[in-house]
Amino acid sequence: MAAPSDRVHQFFDELEAKKTILAKCTNLFTILSKHFSSLQNSLTVKSQFLDSKLQALESSSKETLESLHHREASIPERESAAAARIEDQKEAALAELRSTAPPEPDLSASLRSLSRKMDAAALLRFVVSKRKESASLRAEIAAAMAEAVDPPRVVVEAVEEFLKSKVAKSGVTDKRWACGLVIQALMVSEPREYSRRIVERAVKVVESWKGLLDGESESGAAEVVMFLQMVVCFGLRSRFDDDYLRKFVMEFASRRDMAKLAASLQFGDKIIDIIDELIKNGKEIEAVYFASEAGLTERFSPINLLKSYHQNFKKNVTTTSKRGNNNHAVTDDSSTSELNSIKAIIKCVEDHKLESEFDLDNLRKRATHLEKTKAERKKISTSGTKPQNKRGSRGSGSSSSRPAKSAKFNNAHSTSFSRRNLAPSRQSSGAGARFSGPFNYPSQTIFEGATANPYTATYGSSHAQSPAGITQQHYSIPVDSLGPSGYRSSGSYSGQTSYGIYDYINVAPSTYPPPYTVDQTSYRG
Repeated sequence: MAAPSDRVHQFFDELEAKKTILAKCTNLFTILSKHFSSLQNSLTVKSQFLDSKLQALESSSKETLESLHHREASIPERESAAAARIEDQKEAALAELRSTAPPEPDLSASLRSLSRKMDAAALLRFVVSKRKESASLRAEIAAAMAEAVDPPRVVVEAVEEFLKSKVAKSGVTDKRWACGLVIQALMVSEPREYSRRIVERAVKVVESWKGLLDGESESGAAEVVMFLQMVVCFGLRSRFDDDYLRKFVMEFASRRDMAKLAASLQFGDKIIDIIDELIKNGKEIEAVYFASEAGLTERFSPINLLKSYHQNFKKNVTTTSKRGNNNHAVTDDSSTSELNSIKAIIKCVEDHKLESEFDLDNLRKRATHLEKTKAERKKISTSGTKPQNKRGSRGSGSSSSRPAKSAKFNNAHSTSFSRRNLAPSRQSSGAGARFSGPFNYPSQTIFEGATANPYTATYGSSHAQSPAGITQQHYSIPVDSLGPSGYRSSGSYSGQTSYGIYDYINVAPSTYPPPYTVDQTSYRG
C-alpha cells in the first residue's frame, strides 16, 4: 500500500506545481494585456493629437497662402502709393532745401521742416534748444518724423550723433534727452518696413553703443531705455543674450517704459522668473505692471501683490519709526516713505482699473493727512529758522549775540527736511500723451482678507528693505526730468521740494496707456 500512496502524493505535487505555473502565466498575460492596451490608448491619443496638429497646420498654411496672395495682389497698389508719397516728400524736402526764407517760428513747422530735410544733427540741435517746451515737443515730434522720407534713417543718424558726443564727452546730457525723444517718436509710429541697409546700419550703431555701455561702471536709466528701444524697434533681439538684456530690465524695472519693453523683448517663460524676482525683492508694484504687460495677471494676481506691498511697507515704516526713537528726521523720512508708497499704490490701482477690487478711500485719506502734516511741519520749521538781528543798536552798546539754541535745533530740523524731495501730486495728463487708447485687462479674482500675506509662504519672511527702497517708483515720471547722469537728481521725484496739499479723495481716474506694438521688421532689398 505504500507504493500507491507515494504515487498519489507525487501526482498531487505535480498538479500543485502545474497550478502555480498556470497562475503565473495567467498573471503575466494580464499584465501584458494591460500594457499593450495602454500602448494602444497612448498611440491613439498621439495619433489624434497629430491629426489635430495636421489640421491646424493645413488651416494655418491655407490662411498664410491667402494672406500672401492678398499681399501679392496689393503690391502694385502699395508700390504706387509709396512712390507717390516718396515723391511728395522728396518735393517737399527739395523745396525746404531751396528755400532761402528764415525758418518759421512755429515749433511744429520747424520740426516738420527739419524732418523733411533728413538732417538728424540739426534736428537734435533744434530739440535741445527747445527743451523748455518739452510737452509741445513730445506732442509734435512723432507727426513731424512721419514727414521724413526715411524716418528710421533719421533715428539711426541721431543715435550716431549722440554716440559721437558720448565719446567726446561734450553735450551728452542734452543730446541724450533729444535722442530719446526721436527714438520714442519712431517707437509709437505705425509699423514700417525697414530696408536691409538701414537695419544693418542700426546693427553697427547698437553694437557700438553696447561697447560703450559695457565700458561704464554705471549706466543711466534713460540711456538704457533708449538702447532697449533701439533693439526692439529694429528687431535686433536675437543678437543679444537673455541674461544681458535681463540685467538691464531688472536693474531699471521701476522705469515707466520697462514693463512694455520687457514684454516686447520676448523673454518667453523667463518673464515669469523676472516677475518672481521682482516680488522677492519687494517690488510688487513693478511686478503688477510686468504681469499686466505679459498677460500673466491670472498667475500673478494684482490684488494680492498690492496687498502684499501694502502690508510690507507698513511693517517697514513701523520698524523704522521705532528704531528712530521718535527722532524728527527719522519721522519725516518715514512719513515721506509712507506717502510715496501710498501714491504708488493709488496710481497702480488707477492705471489698471482695479478700484472695484481694491478700496482706495482709506489710503487717500491717509495720504491727505500725511500731506497736511508735512505742510504744517515745514511751516513750523521755516518759521523757526528766520534770520535774527545779530547786530545790536548803535546806541545800546550791546554786541552781536549768537542765535538761540531753539533756533539752531529748528534749523537742523529744516535741513533734514529739505534733504528730501517730496513726491509730486499725480497728474493725469502728460504721461498719456505718448500713447493713446485704453488698456484692457482680463478680469481678476477678488482677494479677501486684509491681514494675510499670500507671498510670505512662497518667498519667505516679509521684506526687510528700507523704506527708501520702497519709494522708487517712476511710472508717471517724464524722461525730461532726468539729471545729467540719466538718473533723477535726488530720490524718486526731482526738483519738487514744495507743493500744495493734494486732494486724494476727490481725484479723477487716470487712463493707463497701452503698450506700443512693434512688429518684426521685414526686409526689402
